[in-house]
Amino acid sequence: MKSPLHVLHLEDDPNDATLVRSALEAGGIDCATTRVQNRDDFVAALEHGGFDLVLSDFSLPTFDGLSAAEIVRAKWPAIPLILVSGTLGEELAIDSFKSGATDYVLKERLARLAPAVRRAMQEVEERAERRRLEAQFIEAQKMEVIGQLASGVAHDFNNILAVIMGYSSLMIEKLGPDDLLRKDAEEILHASELAAGLTRQLLVFSRKQTVHAVVLDINDAVMDMDKMLRRLIGDDIEMTIVPGKKIGRVKADSGYVAQVLMNLAVNARDAMPNGGKLTIATSNETLDETYACAHTGAIPGEYVMISVSDTGTGMTSEVKAHLFEAFFTTKPSGSGTGLGLATCHTIVQQSGGHIGLYSEIGIGTTFKIYFPRTEQMLDAAAEPVQIEPLPRGMETLLVVEDEPSVRHLACGVLETQGYEVLSASNGQDALHVAHEHKGSPIRLVVTDVTMPLMGGRVMAEWLKTIYPNLKILFTSGYTDDASVQDGVLEPGVAFLPKPYTPGILARRVRELLDKPQT
Repeated sequence: MKSPLHVLHLEDDPNDATLVRSALEAGGIDCATTRVQNRDDFVAALEHGGFDLVLSDFSLPTFDGLSAAEIVRAKWPAIPLILVSGTLGEELAIDSFKSGATDYVLKERLARLAPAVRRAMQEVEERAERRRLEAQFIEAQKMEVIGQLASGVAHDFNNILAVIMGYSSLMIEKLGPDDLLRKDAEEILHASELAAGLTRQLLVFSRKQTVHAVVLDINDAVMDMDKMLRRLIGDDIEMTIVPGKKIGRVKADSGYVAQVLMNLAVNARDAMPNGGKLTIATSNETLDETYACAHTGAIPGEYVMISVSDTGTGMTSEVKAHLFEAFFTTKPSGSGTGLGLATCHTIVQQSGGHIGLYSEIGIGTTFKIYFPRTEQMLDAAAEPVQIEPLPRGMETLLVVEDEPSVRHLACGVLETQGYEVLSASNGQDALHVAHEHKGSPIRLVVTDVTMPLMGGRVMAEWLKTIYPNLKILFTSGYTDDASVQDGVLEPGVAFLPKPYTPGILARRVRELLDKPQT
């Protein structure tokens, strides 16, 4: 129960008002009381607001407790009202409850008043908690439906983007550097890559994007984004990176960390239309029990923190309350998706972390992203892709894809690189093709995960019983399927997310073929 309790007391007798206040204080209830004596003052005080409880005499010269209870129930139902009366028979007590009174106490038994007030305030807290939980449940249901819709759209759109990116990449390879059409093809490829970034945000938000968690040095991850962020925010914003010393290691998806930084940098840029300062800093931090109790979702422990601070317009309390909700945006229509900060929140949560916020109007905003520290050793950095001719081969491959345009593209790319390529439109079709094939053994299958009649996972298990050494490369526009658990790929599963370019497909296939069988 809050303290002090703000009480509106409808009472015409000052002596009785003093006795009531003394009874509350004797019962250990700290209260700030406002006394009124008539209907107009009573309604005016309620309109002004700020009261937690109403105490009312039953009978006044020009007003009465039953009427007061009816007024409170009609316009301020969340405020409990307790009648404090000199005489109140059983029939009047029943009428008082019908009128909306929470309880009644006789003036000759004021020792009951403090327990009655505590009980009434506890009921208020319980009702508020129920409403909060109901609102959370409704929001969770809404977000689940939106997430399913988003992932379905992203999956289908990724199939389309795979075709656009694939054929535009092939066009660029065939066009000379001075060809006028090469620039057009490069613009198509660039636009499709931007679109692929948007679908990644949809998949992250709907928790159907694959997480490739590795042990990272956060300072390295931030510094790798330096040039990209500077291009993103423009020349009128001064950006400073302040790397912390002896920063701990974290386990996270480096691509997701980059996504968080880009989203926050874009928000900071939009909050500083006339220029300003953007500061990105890292440090080791410890979140204690006190912090965790005050911040929903935070877990006590050791963290590495990235802070992103701007000198922009700042945010109101109302904006901060809705900031991480999907599709909530303060930007003009057509200027934002409302997914940026919702995506950041989801990414940080998936990494076991926490995101905090401090903002003042006219001063600026600071986001603090906490990733749990780990004692594991750093993962070896991936070797950069060399710009060289695509690898070739002569092995027999099977491409299984229900989207005809994606299937034709993948088959064409692999056939161009010298492979013998078989194709099928779903898992059942693939089993038939494999059974009828009389040539050299099928060495590798490139298969979509989700297909009609039979999906890629079930098909792969059947084929493995016939060809134990067969290698499988799964592809998908999203990963809400049996090959993924909680958004993280099972160990040993080779996966190629859509959309992919011909070069990525050719290199991934050759890499798997050359990899020793485990």
